[in-house]
Amino acid sequence: MSIFQKLHHLCVVVADIDKAQAHYEAIGIGPWQEYPPLVEYKHLSVPNEVAFQELKYRICNLPNIQIQLCEPPNKPCPQRVFLDTKGEGIFHVGFEVADADGAEAEATASGLEVLAKGRRDNGTGFTYYDTAWSNGVVLLTRSTNKPGT
Repeated sequence: MSIFQKLHHLCVVVADIDKAQAHYEAIGIGPWQEYPPLVEYKHLSVPNEVAFQELKYRICNLPNIQIQLCEPPNKPCPQRVFLDTKGEGIFHVGFEVADADGAEAEATASGLEVLAKGRRDNGTGFTYYDTAWSNGVVLLTRSTNKPGT
């Protein structure tokens, strides 16, 4: 599938985002910044919108990849289920695509099911695919460019 060609980030689910960030900084991985509020995603299809809005993210942009830390709220959501059943670890692998909707169409045409998605008003956004059962990790596509540009 051509949509899984440009690796963008690894997302690590953690129980305590401050503790995790301090650990990474202590071994030389940083600097970290808070991810903008998730309210920028106006068009959501997620299992629990309240829990989604309460996810805490921090990102570290390395020269070749972004690392994300995610602390889920104590509410039902895929990240909380992952943390409670598997412990801390890589929840998803994110890939950059030019067109969020086009990538999703390609993925679903190939048999992948959508786990969750969000779009900004300009059409950019993300889609999580329900792939953990088959390959051990959720795959995600994300677009920050307006479709067609």
